[in-house]
Amino acid sequence: MTCPPVIRLEALDKVYQTGEVAVHAVRGVALTVEKGEFAAVMGPSGSGKSTLMNLIGCLDRPTGGRYWLDGEEVGALTKSELSRVRNQRLGFVFQGFNLLARTSALENVELPLLYSPHGHRARELRRRSREALERVGLADRAGHQPSQLSGGQQQRVAIARALVNEPALLLADEPTGNLDTRTSIEIMAIFQELNRKGMTILMVTHEPDIARYCRREIVMRDGRIVTDRPVADRLEAADELAKWRGTAMEERA
Repeated sequence: MTCPPVIRLEALDKVYQTGEVAVHAVRGVALTVEKGEFAAVMGPSGSGKSTLMNLIGCLDRPTGGRYWLDGEEVGALTKSELSRVRNQRLGFVFQGFNLLARTSALENVELPLLYSPHGHRARELRRRSREALERVGLADRAGHQPSQLSGGQQQRVAIARALVNEPALLLADEPTGNLDTRTSIEIMAIFQELNRKGMTILMVTHEPDIARYCRREIVMRDGRIVTDRPVADRLEAADELAKWRGTAMEERA
């Protein structure tokens, strides 16, 4: 049996009413993202890319059109049902890491499980959270608070938190926006490895160099998708990191 697309949008609209002015943030967007894809959503400020991400992430409701997530139409769901979808089937990574300041990395990763309807026991919470930290290479930082971690390490904790419920879709909104170039490549290496293992990832970015680590590029303008194509000159983050290490060794020599 064929698996349904992770994302399927039909004629999706979002209109914001500002006084007597109607602002069309998203206009008739049709989009399909299959399981295992890694796509970048790009466009200038005001293009609608962040609004589209909020709609896909069930953080906002469309004005018109239809949206299926992993085969389930979400347009008619109640607030509590949408909350369940966000917790169980979506993982979020933002530009700001959104970690609790006086809480360990492990406890930050546990948070989505605490709101899970399955009622995980403490031992199960710790096991799954440690496994998520291991996936992003931070098992040895489980007891550290955010202030004791670098920006890249904090973003890794945020990625682990997004993964802990094993979502159908990982949504990343400018995940490298607060990071330097090398750390950004390290984060993209994690995303590429997750994607190789089957994770579906949709990422908003305004940086063409970061989009080159994805497999598909979706460009928006004035609320519409104007380009949707495979990334022709795709970069491998592991290769780019090797170049950085080689340059650093040459400089030390």
